[in-house]
Amino acid sequence: MRILIVGNGGREHTLAWKLQKDAPEAKLFVTQPNGGMDSGIEPVAIAPGDVVALAGWANAQDMDLVVVGPEAPLAAGLVDRLYRCGVPVFGPTKAAASIESSKSYAEELMRRASVPAATSASFVDHGEASTYVQEHGAPIVVKASGLAAGKGVIVCETVEEALLALEQIMEDRAFGEAGREVVIQEFMQGEEISVFALSDGRDGVLMLPSQDYKRVGEGDAGPNTGGMGAYAPVSLSSEALLVQIHDNIIHPTLAALR
Repeated sequence: MRILIVGNGGREHTLAWKLQKDAPEAKLFVTQPNGGMDSGIEPVAIAPGDVVALAGWANAQDMDLVVVGPEAPLAAGLVDRLYRCGVPVFGPTKAAASIESSKSYAEELMRRASVPAATSASFVDHGEASTYVQEHGAPIVVKASGLAAGKGVIVCETVEEALLALEQIMEDRAFGEAGREVVIQEFMQGEEISVFALSDGRDGVLMLPSQDYKRVGEGDAGPNTGGMGAYAPVSLSSEALLVQIHDNIIHPTLAALR
């Protein structure tokens, strides 16, 4: 079996390790692998974001499975291209990946599906966004709507911090095109849990929940990053909570995506 893993970060490193463990007979290929990956992996000299080249390579090399890790190639439609080539692939289509690649779209979908979420509003006009912040006060959360490598969410303790965040995102383009639109969201206090589900497009099977730490500094301080670490299982989790999450979040979200 020939398997291509797209991506070269910690997530893809773990995927490669698990696939090697569970399918030792498989031949693994990884796009531009990092130095920590096992020597038995075959490197592929194509960037994870080059979806045209990757789809062509996977088709020409008769891959039995492609596993896509990073958000950017998903948002660029790599899964769709592989489908069209007839290459089996694990990952969401470009349309389904929009709930990650566009926070504005995700917020709209949750409202439409009656998924419980913090109150929010989306803006493409800097002046209108600033007025909203001044009217609603702080603490408040300012988010670049697009993909920003986990750094596009800014928790603002004061109105001044929020206005500065808007200027950096919308005018200075600190996150490039990801900041063309912003989502301003109600600040919610509490302990966080991350819940994952594998889906066939109709229903979701929940995986082990985890808790991640996004802030760059010790003691949960500083700006958000792509993730400083995570652990599982989580003491906050319970069977009743997971049933509630499946019924109120996972199931209606998948229904709305269909």
